[in-house]
Amino acid sequence: MPLNEADTRAQLIDPQAQQRRLDRSWAYTAGKIVLRGDRAERLPPKRVDYLLRYTDSLPIAVVEAKEEGKPAVAGLQQAKAYARDLGLAFAFATNGQEIIEWDAFTGSTRLAKRFPNPEELWQRWQINTGQGEPGSGEDERPVYSVDAAQARRRNPLLHPYAPAEATRGKEVRYFQEVAVREVLRRIMTGQKRILLTMATGTGKTFTALQIVWKLLKSGWLGQKKGGHPVRVLFLADRVVLRDQAYNAFSPFATTASDPRLLLDENAKRPSLHREIYFAIYQTLWNEDGRGKRFFEKFPPDCFDLIIIDEAHRSGFGTWREILDYFVGAIQLGMTATPKQDENIDTYAYFCSEETAVAVDPAHAEKGSFHPPAYVYSLGQGIEDGFLATYKVHRIRTDLDKHGLHIHEAVEKGAEVFVPEDAVLKDAYDTPQFERSVSLPDRTAAMTVHLAGLLRRFGPLQKTMVFCVDMEHAQEVARLLNNEFVDLGFGDDYAVAIVSDEGASARRRLAQFQDSDKPLPVVATTAELLSTGVDVPAARNIVFMKTLSSPILFKQIIGRGSRVDPDSGKLWFRIIDYSGATRLLDPKWDKPPDAVKPPIDERPRTASLTGTVPPGGKR
Repeated sequence: MPLNEADTRAQLIDPQAQQRRLDRSWAYTAGKIVLRGDRAERLPPKRVDYLLRYTDSLPIAVVEAKEEGKPAVAGLQQAKAYARDLGLAFAFATNGQEIIEWDAFTGSTRLAKRFPNPEELWQRWQINTGQGEPGSGEDERPVYSVDAAQARRRNPLLHPYAPAEATRGKEVRYFQEVAVREVLRRIMTGQKRILLTMATGTGKTFTALQIVWKLLKSGWLGQKKGGHPVRVLFLADRVVLRDQAYNAFSPFATTASDPRLLLDENAKRPSLHREIYFAIYQTLWNEDGRGKRFFEKFPPDCFDLIIIDEAHRSGFGTWREILDYFVGAIQLGMTATPKQDENIDTYAYFCSEETAVAVDPAHAEKGSFHPPAYVYSLGQGIEDGFLATYKVHRIRTDLDKHGLHIHEAVEKGAEVFVPEDAVLKDAYDTPQFERSVSLPDRTAAMTVHLAGLLRRFGPLQKTMVFCVDMEHAQEVARLLNNEFVDLGFGDDYAVAIVSDEGASARRRLAQFQDSDKPLPVVATTAELLSTGVDVPAARNIVFMKTLSSPILFKQIIGRGSRVDPDSGKLWFRIIDYSGATRLLDPKWDKPPDAVKPPIDERPRTASLTGTVPPGGKR
């Protein structure tokens, strides 16, 4: 009688795997979060039956097992799908008697007599990626000598990751591992410009930490420089992002030394005695009394690797001159947004050395493009359960639906104030509200409606409200504090965070980011919190401003996409008063297998009636 799958593994496959580095029943996703009404639950994670590793830091193949009575080929497609997810070139399907191998480099399959030794697969991988020379293939035994172990540690691909005890328990997830491997492979073959496209909340900075850890701790960069000092520069365009990166790289610091250096606005002269530098463009662009910019005080060959955070925002325009100055350095761009009209120059710059890929292999006339080194979307993060899923609530006032017609407002008794230097238009639409025309009653109506939602959802759930400008953010915060005066929190319930400068502003931002601190509950802002600021407990993302940029929209909804174990957050709401959710992109923002949600999970629509009060325009 044929063995079932469990017995096939135990009796037929496990004995063959004894001399292989195999992780059994290895879960590589967290399990997708699904909503049943307002209740969230996790589905089971995706698991491979066996993961074959060459070293602890380099998986090299997957094995899919089927029961003895089924043909091995029955597991082949599943094995290939797992291998593609994990960025692996080899996959095996077996029923314990028969083994079928799939090779991604050749796209072919073959019958195998046994599971190959990891050394054999490693050599094949190196040859096909241009990093190794053909060998005889006769010696299939693993090499366990001291020299071989030391050689592995000198290879960034094989060098261990920063240990969990140094990263506060954070371990590398499968997609981060693929990203690290793809970047290192390119660096080791001489590529100078590289781009990672990973959705907000998927750990781009942590991935960068692991890349730098492997390059520095293995000594590979030092070997390439002939023993000369090695330096890395992490570039951001805002102080809060620079400081977050500095803190994220704390595993490099020991009680004996700290190779990190924070370049702040007080920096007067460059220090060449550290390994990892953190700066914002503005600091490097500062001029001294003689007109020399700060970055020009560093030698042009000072840095070996430059990491450009939020590359779609920072890498061009004025700041391009900084990148050009350090042109000899490897430049790793990181962005949370896919290729759009807005960032086409970013992709052209960082992806120029990538191999061209056909837009549609079946239609050559559609041309080709140069993809990033690795892409991991918001939708895929939700599918894997590493990111929070979301609901959409769309609300439109009558004014937003029909527009403001001045003659109608005057006929209804509204008093209109027009500054001497202003030109009065006949009609205004949502994009002009709080920009070209001030409508206090509309803001008040929206705030009252939002307060009602927050009371229903939970008035202490962290909420971010994106407003038109600083004055609008301050007004919404004031009105929300009035709505929740009964809670007794005063002006601490809602705060306007419109600057990250100054001790008070930084303290309020830090308090809002901290999942353990209940206040402030609501942060209103214009642009400051749209990128890079981590607020894991944020449950409500509110749009009171119009958007035309898909990139900015993705950045903003990314503020809610983090799963937060400390507060139990598994999902978030997008509350849209301005029509911003028209920018939702099914290819990036939604899971690849998204289906039509049940009735109670569909975007909800409500309505408001608003009027223009006396003084409604100024």
